[in-house]
Amino acid sequence: MSVKPLNMDVEKEARAHQDSLTKPRGALGRLEDVACWFAARQGKVLPDQLQPHIAVFAGDHGVCEAGVSAFPSVVTGEMVKNFARGGAAINVLARQCDATLSVVDVGVISDISAIAGIEQRKVRPGTANLLIEAAMGESECVAAMDVGRDIARQAIAHGANLLIAGDMGIGNTTASACLICHFTDAAPRAVVGFGTGVDETARNRKIDVVERALSRIASCPDEQLLQEVGGLEIAAMAGFYLQAAESGVPVVIDGFIASAAALAAQSIEPSVNEWMMASHVSCENGHALALQSLGLTALINFEMRLGEGSGAALIVPLLQSAIALHNEMATFASAAVTGRDE
Repeated sequence: MSVKPLNMDVEKEARAHQDSLTKPRGALGRLEDVACWFAARQGKVLPDQLQPHIAVFAGDHGVCEAGVSAFPSVVTGEMVKNFARGGAAINVLARQCDATLSVVDVGVISDISAIAGIEQRKVRPGTANLLIEAAMGESECVAAMDVGRDIARQAIAHGANLLIAGDMGIGNTTASACLICHFTDAAPRAVVGFGTGVDETARNRKIDVVERALSRIASCPDEQLLQEVGGLEIAAMAGFYLQAAESGVPVVIDGFIASAAALAAQSIEPSVNEWMMASHVSCENGHALALQSLGLTALINFEMRLGEGSGAALIVPLLQSAIALHNEMATFASAAVTGRDE
């Protein structure tokens, strides 16, 4: 399949409608742009209110063996259980913005198959150590992407018209840094951050790991990058984004890991970013570089670095407000208010 084209004629009509509303032209700033952005993607001058679905993909990382995280891998499974119980930040935000939520085990090391409320889609129990070998095999990478595609299709079939991918995986900032460095040509020191809260010594160790991993894959083609230095949850997120764009459903991109997955998706289908909106700027190093490479500008900067899809979920009420203002405000003509050109 190919990415669904945007309806630029509808966007032009939406712009004209926006300019006819009872306010100075441009007075609502980027809220006006947001409404017209959705008009072009829904093919409606007055876009529908959003029905968001959030999918949190979870997987473990063999690179944790290199001491790149402040937390052990067991925390991934423990946090997935917390998601299933409804106690994590993304659960709170999903309830707040009236989003449906799925929690997907793509590659958690621990056996959480008996936990209710989790989509059991494990491809393998964690990746290999990307520092010394490919994180996963080609067939495993494809299988993980297919999980993401399937979750997106399911959500759309149930009425979602906005998709958000979240992540959970101890060690995934290291994998994401490798991907972002490769796709942006940025140096590891400019991209690698403090992840789960490591100290400067551990950050320097992460930088060294990323440098050595990038050296190992220096001759690899772009299409091989995900399986070499990615993660199972990152691959699933990339597939999720690709399916959304092919189905004509917009996505809101979260933080550092989500942007790494978005870059991987863009390397497969260059126009996939036309269906992406950036939510926030993470304070994790390199996120702004990733957004720049994707051609996206974030709506907010709250210095967040949680992941889980939290930053993307946070802006859903803002997006709903932009659409409501666009759809429900009176025009100068309908309100019998004298316009600026009269």
